[in-house]
Amino acid sequence: MVDQVLLIIRIIERFTDITGRAISWLSLVMVAMTVLVVVLRYYFQSGSIALQESITYLHGLVFMLGIAFTLQRGGHVRVDIFYRGFSPRRKALVDLVGGLLFLVPVSLLIFIFSWDYVAASWAIGETSEERSGIEGIYLLKTLLLLMPATLLLQGVAEILKSALVLMGKPSVQYPQVDPHQIEPLI
Repeated sequence: MVDQVLLIIRIIERFTDITGRAISWLSLVMVAMTVLVVVLRYYFQSGSIALQESITYLHGLVFMLGIAFTLQRGGHVRVDIFYRGFSPRRKALVDLVGGLLFLVPVSLLIFIFSWDYVAASWAIGETSEERSGIEGIYLLKTLLLLMPATLLLQGVAEILKSALVLMGKPSVQYPQVDPHQIEPLI
């Protein structure tokens, strides 16, 4: 049973790691596109609405799909005044209860309440209000479903890790994350 749980955790963590690292490169693309917009505007008196909107799309992608990666890396904000001094077992208990009482329900609520909004956008093929803008606003709105889905998936891995720690399974190491030592993405 424990081996199967560990396999599930590894699969979820691998998926989150691969997608998070891939998405992190979009930050560099956003910077390059922003520089391009500025150069086009101020040196060539030209511009592109689609290029400007694509920066917004990329920004949405980075934040909405990077949230699970941030959870995996222990980068979410928490009241650390007590937590940092807790034993791994007590941290696991806090994370298990927090995951079950807050992360899972909030992720499900976001998904459920976003469904009709995203479906309506897809149904009409919603496009930019700007004539030369990006036509796929419905794709951007789909992030409202992908974000809670990926967050919930990583949340399940975190809850399972916490449960294994509480059960005293030594094969699971509970992360002791120092926010100043989180490895750079790029």
